[in-house]
Amino acid sequence: LCDAEVALIVFSPRGKLYEFASSSTRKTIERYQRHTKDVQINIGGMEENMQHLKFEAANMAKKIDLLEASKRKLLGEGLGSCSIEELQQMETQLERSLSNIRMRKTQLFIEKIEELKEKERILLEENKMLCEKCGVLPGQELKQQLLEIAPFSQNSQNSDVETEIVPYSQDSQNSEVETELYIGQPTRYPSHQG
Repeated sequence: LCDAEVALIVFSPRGKLYEFASSSTRKTIERYQRHTKDVQINIGGMEENMQHLKFEAANMAKKIDLLEASKRKLLGEGLGSCSIEELQQMETQLERSLSNIRMRKTQLFIEKIEELKEKERILLEENKMLCEKCGVLPGQELKQQLLEIAPFSQNSQNSDVETEIVPYSQDSQNSEVETELYIGQPTRYPSHQG
């Protein structure tokens, strides 16, 4: 408080003036008036800013109302007040949106297919390793082994049985798939376990 500027003005009951000031009473009063003027200017600026913010809020509320009305129209609600031109514009907009949705959906399908192909490649490699590890016979040897294990004969009079090993290739990787065709009543054949 040693650096504080102090001014004291006292009027006695008889109207006599007494004053005390650390520097000059007049300079202190002028400084006070300048300060209060600056405060009033700041208050005026704040009021102006508040008016601007209120105006912006009203504009945003109008925009929100317009967007909600547009959304309802795009959903097929409240179309009674629309002209033919407005309906055509909405139809064009919906077709563009639908096209974008289909493109994105197609892209996701392509990505999923690529992901599944990679999983298939990994599974084929694992299958090949397991076949080698377990000593499973490839090709014609497997066909011959299946015919020996089967409880029925290819030369049976009541049925025809075909067992075929069909090669499968995916990106120059070979694997074998077993297919069997049974012709006749299924009750004649006991279930095959292998």
